[in-house]
Amino acid sequence: MKILSYNPGHDGSVVYLNDGKLVFSIEAEKNSNYRYSPISTPDILRAMGELDEIPDVISVGGWWPRDHHEYLYGSNVHAPYRGETLKDIIVEQSKLLGKEIHYFSSSHERSHLLCAIGMSELPKGTPCYALIWEGEIGAFYEIDSELNIFHISDVLTQVGNRYGLFYGLADPTFPIDGEYPRNQDAGKLMALASFSNRNNPTNEEKKILEFLLDGPYRKLSDYENIFASAHYHVGVDNSEFCNFAGIFSDRIFNIFYQFAKDNLKKKLPLVIAGGCGLNCDWNSKWKETGLFTEIFVPPVANDSGSAIGTAIDAQFYFTGNPKIDWDVYSGKYFDANCNINLDEYDILEATNEKVAEFLADDLILAWINGKYEIGPRALGNRSIIAAPFKESTKTRLNIIKQREQFRPIAPVCLEEDASRWFGCEKPSPYMLYTYVANTDALAAVTHVNKTARIQTVSSSSNKNLYNLLKAFKNRTGYGVLCNTSLNFNGKGFINKLDDLSLYTIQHKLDGFVVNEKIYILKSSTYYQNHLKKN
Repeated sequence: MKILSYNPGHDGSVVYLNDGKLVFSIEAEKNSNYRYSPISTPDILRAMGELDEIPDVISVGGWWPRDHHEYLYGSNVHAPYRGETLKDIIVEQSKLLGKEIHYFSSSHERSHLLCAIGMSELPKGTPCYALIWEGEIGAFYEIDSELNIFHISDVLTQVGNRYGLFYGLADPTFPIDGEYPRNQDAGKLMALASFSNRNNPTNEEKKILEFLLDGPYRKLSDYENIFASAHYHVGVDNSEFCNFAGIFSDRIFNIFYQFAKDNLKKKLPLVIAGGCGLNCDWNSKWKETGLFTEIFVPPVANDSGSAIGTAIDAQFYFTGNPKIDWDVYSGKYFDANCNINLDEYDILEATNEKVAEFLADDLILAWINGKYEIGPRALGNRSIIAAPFKESTKTRLNIIKQREQFRPIAPVCLEEDASRWFGCEKPSPYMLYTYVANTDALAAVTHVNKTARIQTVSSSSNKNLYNLLKAFKNRTGYGVLCNTSLNFNGKGFINKLDDLSLYTIQHKLDGFVVNEKIYILKSSTYYQNHLKKN
């Protein structure tokens, strides 16, 4: 069965399943479009251009009502946002280019659940618990061997919105009467929370915690005496606010942990979905609780995986199969059919040894390989890479990416070396957990609290990156590199050669590697120093 699927909200994507295999997931924000973009008509048409034949099913994720009429009577276009059972699905016969097809839509809530279940390695029919925590939903579920989904309880509604809103308390650029947080604020708060060095809130902080976490979600301006708060617009890097950020983050996790400890007694696996599933600290804490036999978080835990989840739901409805074969590198190939000014570059053959030589001499390079990654994390196919040893490298990377200096840089590491440097005993291929660095030598990829959001690489998960890491290890003794996403600030991954060249020149990268060639910017000071040295 061939299924073409898309989600109608933010973090839009168009997905194609063919007989249980993920063929592609084309995300609206990728190719230097704005982060969190919804799908547009051109996105749909470009995705259809990738198809060899007309699909059997068009599936659409659920979303909020578009107007008051839909609020009162429901939609005949897409299923609602909430709803864990199949009672709210839409199934109709339709036509596409003259072919009879099925039209399917199920809730946004189900899209998260089916994405996590269908992408996990749990065998079909394995009972499990599920956690969705995202902007709107914060709830636990139990799923039986027939994939019947039982909603256990909402634990904390709008958990993601509450989390992101906290960042606005200290940020002078956030309007105090803003109804919802900005999409990017939750990820920044995750970085700030690691700077916390105390566990006990002050009396005033207790009142803010009660306001933010007890009762309904509210705007910051609804808090009495908000302007008198010690944290009001003090700046997000204020040390006392950073302390409070860690306390706040821990308090949210503990709300869910305490519920799970009291109510989830069956010692089942736990699958996690929703944007909060990208919080590496929380994912690691779930592993440490010992409440579950195993934990699975998909690399598309946020809404970038929603279309995949709805496609899996449609597949399950029509065939009874809720599992898919997938690869994290299921985006589009890099578009090198563009003209750039080659006079700007020295161009060399891209041997791993030569790239490792440049990296060891402190050059920072863009690394392009195969199809781009699905989900928001760069995992070695649309990455900026650098040597991991110096604090100054982290500083320079954050300048290149035009972002705050409190943001950490993640390490990519040979799978066989992950235990030695980070205490990581099992593969961690999707950068979804934190580990503690065992050495002071890797300053560029070690956060302020000694943690690292590691990606492990094997020869089977990403052969080209693995071979580069081996070459870098042969030269330096460390099979570790800095790895951060290749994108303009506020945009998705770069996927065209002209954008890549523009970024390299404007943001002062030293060069890039693509299609077995190294393009080194002649004007690079680091390159000139390399030439003198060698």
